Amino acid sequence: MAVKPDWEGKHYAFYTNRECEYFPCHKSPEPERFNCLFCYCPLYALGKNCGGNFRYYGDIKDCTECSIPHQPQNYGYITGKYAQIVELTKKLEQLK
Repeated sequence: MAVKPDWEGKHYAFYTNRECEYFPCHKSPEPERFNCLFCYCPLYALGKNCGGNFRYYGDIKDCTECSIPHQPQNYGYITGKYAQIVELTKKLEQLK
């Protein structure tokens, strides 16, 4: 039997802002399950290593087709990548 993640079903892991002028900002077959918590995806900084569905137009990363941060079941995936973001930040600080 699979163990349920401790964050699953918790209010801090899901938020929908139906009042937002851009809601939903990405195509969604289930707008009632659209998670706005990560409106600006924290994984954007990981570039090609974010794991999402994106493409580059020159130097611009286009995440229009990615719904990873907006699916409730991906809260653990997003927060699980924070260590990589911290390491990237440390490397960038060392370059200064």
